[in-house]
Amino acid sequence: MPIIDFDEIYKNGVSITSSGTTGPPKKIFRTSKNLKESVAVAIEAQKLSKNSKVLTVTRMTHAGGLLTQSLPAHVLGAELKIQNFNAFSFLKDLKDYTHTFLTPAHMHALMMTKGFQDCCLKGKWILGGSDIVSWEMIREFVKKGATVQPNWGMSEVGPITINTVFESIDKVDYYQKMLKSSIILGDQVYCDTKIENGILYVKGPTCYKEGWLKTYDKVNKINQCFVFKGRS
Repeated sequence: MPIIDFDEIYKNGVSITSSGTTGPPKKIFRTSKNLKESVAVAIEAQKLSKNSKVLTVTRMTHAGGLLTQSLPAHVLGAELKIQNFNAFSFLKDLKDYTHTFLTPAHMHALMMTKGFQDCCLKGKWILGGSDIVSWEMIREFVKKGATVQPNWGMSEVGPITINTVFESIDKVDYYQKMLKSSIILGDQVYCDTKIENGILYVKGPTCYKEGWLKTYDKVNKINQCFVFKGRS
């Protein structure tokens, strides 16, 4: 894995690669001030502390790998390990860590392994994102004892922006029934939001620019919880 100069990034900002959800993939520059705001949100939302132990298996050129947990862990002085994802060894590696970020592809790959059937994830905080985290994925990881936090964010904002934390199957059941199995974004919101013509707009200090940012995501709200309806 490449050597990351977190101090340089935190001091002078960094360019990250967008996933292309708002158009062709591009470089997004996040200023030092913006990073500090985003790190503060990430620490609060995920209950990170200097005693946390973070295992990062996603690309450091993207928001998910660099900004969700890795930079916050460095700022806190928490233990951090960065390695490539391997579905067959990941669960063993995670035993010594408290927090990790997984994409739905990672979660699905883990669910297909033999080791997942009997694993215990008690005490593990799993942030999910970069694509749709299904109710099946949330349910299966919570059943194993994990705290699961499906999160909506972007290269341009957050990336910890809209989410809900699931610590029990009862809570999963409640939200899934309340939302009629719609795709959940969440009811914990860390920026200003508005919906115009069914499209989500966001604004705030964790956004890479001032003013309202059009996300192009179609959303609505059910009992103050954002749900995803597709892309415009």
